[in-house]
Amino acid sequence: MISPTMKIAAASLVAGIVIGACAAGANQPNMQAALGSLQAARAELVQARPNKGGHRDRAIQFVDSAIAETRAGMAFAN
Repeated sequence: MISPTMKIAAASLVAGIVIGACAAGANQPNMQAALGSLQAARAELVQARPNKGGHRDRAIQFVDSAIAETRAGMAFAN
């Protein structure tokens, strides 16, 4: 059975890929690569065991912020 956290992570990843692809209209290969790396990092963090003294959850929040900033930078350049 898939946990609610995994469902949210999968939905976020799919949405990020679609939004990232749409926002990538301008030729921004470095930003696109960074976005893909951040999304992959987030997926790995979500799959990690949660007992990390809160550090795993904070890392996910930081990666979410980095994803948002990367998307904003890509949109700004369009």
